[in-house]
Formats: sequence, structure tokens, C-alpha cells
Amino acid sequence: MSNLAHLFAALSDDTRLKVVEHLIANGEQPAGALTELAGISAPAVSRHLKVLREADLLSQRVVGTHRYYSVRPEALRTISDWTIEHRAFWSGSLDKLDTLLAIDPTGKDTE
Repeated sequence: MSNLAHLFAALSDDTRLKVVEHLIANGEQPAGALTELAGISAPAVSRHLKVLREADLLSQRVVGTHRYYSVRPEALRTISDWTIEHRAFWSGSLDKLDTLLAIDPTGKDTE
């Protein structure tokens, strides 16, 4: 699986997406804060964090017995770059649709 596929697979889970969005908005957080945010058990959050780390979305910093997590900007850049590359396709496709609808606003085949 490509790195991009790993990123999207990791973000496909609602809890993991919520954790990543929280970290983007609030910066580095301890694991305990993420457990409270997710509203699930610490072991369940730990499993989600492991998936996010393995997809290279999160970095982990250990201080004594505490673990702090933050989003890796490189991972977000990979997603952003992919989105920008595909934006040209969608823009072109939507422009073509606009042109077709201007010719026949009903969208029905006239033949």
C-alpha cells in the first residue's frame, strides 16, 4: 500500500480523524487528553494512535511515563499535494459540465 493509501486508510475512521483534527487545532497533546476527547477506553485510543503513527500521521514524544502526540506536517503536505494535483481534473470536469448545461440546461439527451 502506498504512503498516501496508508494516510487515507488511517483517516477513514471517525475517531482517528477526530484525534487528528484536534491535534491540528490544539497542537501537541498528552495521550490522556486524547482519551478524554475520544470518549473511549485508554487501550482503544492507544490502538488508534498506533495506526496513526504507523501511517506516519503522528509523531510521539516520550517524557518519562508520559506520551505526547502531534501531527506530522509532512503527512498533511502529502495529502494537500495530492488534492492540489487532482483539483485541476475536477475543475476541468466541472467547467465541461457548465458548458454542457449552458447548451442544454435540462441535462437531457436531445437526440
